[in-house]
Amino acid sequence: MKNYSIAIDGPAGAGKSTIAKAVSKQLSFIYVDTGAMYRAMALFVLRSNIDPSDSEAIKGVYDGVDIKIDYIDKEQQIYLNGENVTSTIRREEVGNVASIVSKHLIVREKLVELQQKIASNTSVVMDGRDIGTVVLPNADLKVYLTASADERARRRYLDLKEKGIDEDIEKIKADIIARDEQDMNRENSPLSKAEDAIMIDSSKMSIDEVVTEILRLFKDRI
Repeated sequence: MKNYSIAIDGPAGAGKSTIAKAVSKQLSFIYVDTGAMYRAMALFVLRSNIDPSDSEAIKGVYDGVDIKIDYIDKEQQIYLNGENVTSTIRREEVGNVASIVSKHLIVREKLVELQQKIASNTSVVMDGRDIGTVVLPNADLKVYLTASADERARRRYLDLKEKGIDEDIEKIKADIIARDEQDMNRENSPLSKAEDAIMIDSSKMSIDEVVTEILRLFKDRI
């Protein structure tokens, strides 16, 4: 039986994870949140008091980092050296450091290998920054999901508030713009739209509308 793959790329806060989860559920595919893997590495760096921009320092401790993923009822769980850090890695500071850590080639090579292995064994919906361009260049469908910086900040603010985390919305917006700059201009696998990806601007679309559009596009492709 053929394994199918849907790649969803886009900037921070565009709703990739929410959309990818919903699409995977509709299709009974495995959802792979690649950003969570980089967040796990970022958490390790934070806990180790390492400068996230110091490639040599990260190389020095990299062999001691074990990042694994598992699935409970098809929900992805992230483990860092045996500890389930699925909730911990969602903190804003971890996300900001993840954008810096993901620049390092040694980090990307290891995690991309893990991501490709998952996709070779099962049908997946995978989201991140370089899925359509690097991780799954032959994906059955590639989507570049985006939204305005104001809308992405609003969504992130509401998401954090719902989790009991109080953040300033202007700071969230500034962080998002800074992460866009970092992600699009990093040396290794920068954020970019694959040539054959379909762009969807979700600024004025509901989650259901985006999910419906992606499902339509996928069914058209196969």
